[in-house]
Amino acid sequence: MTFGAAPILVRYATDVEPMVLAAMRTLFAVMMLAPFWFVKRKSLPELKTSGVSLPMMMLAGIGLGIHFTFWVASLHYTSVASASVLVTIHPVMLIIAESLIFRKRYRPIVWAGVIMACFGSVLLGIADSGSDGGQPNPMLGNSLAFAAAVVFVFYFMIGRQLRQNAEWIDYVFHVYLYATITCIILTLVWVGGWPYLSVSAVLIGIALALGPTILGHGSMNYAVKYISPTILSTLILSEAVIAAIAAYFLFDELPTALAIVAMAVIITGVGVGWAKRREEVRAEV
Repeated sequence: MTFGAAPILVRYATDVEPMVLAAMRTLFAVMMLAPFWFVKRKSLPELKTSGVSLPMMMLAGIGLGIHFTFWVASLHYTSVASASVLVTIHPVMLIIAESLIFRKRYRPIVWAGVIMACFGSVLLGIADSGSDGGQPNPMLGNSLAFAAAVVFVFYFMIGRQLRQNAEWIDYVFHVYLYATITCIILTLVWVGGWPYLSVSAVLIGIALALGPTILGHGSMNYAVKYISPTILSTLILSEAVIAAIAAYFLFDELPTALAIVAMAVIITGVGVGWAKRREEVRAEV
């Protein structure tokens, strides 16, 4: 539920630069977590002794900051439904990454799901490019959402390794901190300084930090140590459904018939491929 709220909150702050909103999201999350981290924290030498790679934790934070920036930016140009569906395509990207990097082999039915999801993504791009739904630049927005999904795959692959040796509070605090620094640097370079922020923008930043970041991403980062990433990634698909329904009622965003078909193809492809992958993971265990 908290994941589905993220695109709706972002849509209410499209006057704020994406990297600024991403920086507020992670900064407020760090501030909220700081008292809990201070009590239970481990020093950097202790984390290193525990087997936690500090450079990899920094890399995970940079990846998360870029992911949030691309994701927020996508909602400035395309519909909530399209962006939400494309950003949640990362389960099939994980399959591709594991095949290329770890040389894992999957059955043809898994690859059928991957191909179906990729075909649906192309179809969605065609549908949005020819629509007159009032979005500024659907192709750019869809590309940014897709890029956000790609970055999320690498962030998630790093994170699930780090969480085997790092406690939740140490991991999320440092990762959110590095994500904040990344977004602030992007802001200073791209915008040329820190812009003035309205009270409503700050409130949305706080809401993004508490809901989608701490309760959403935070819960996922906690669970990844104990639950298979295959299951967790599938659960995130609910974001697309919740966000699309909310966008229809709040912003009167109704995708075209072709776009709805494309979204259905993507979700079906992810579901088919990922369900069969989950069966293979269970068989290995």
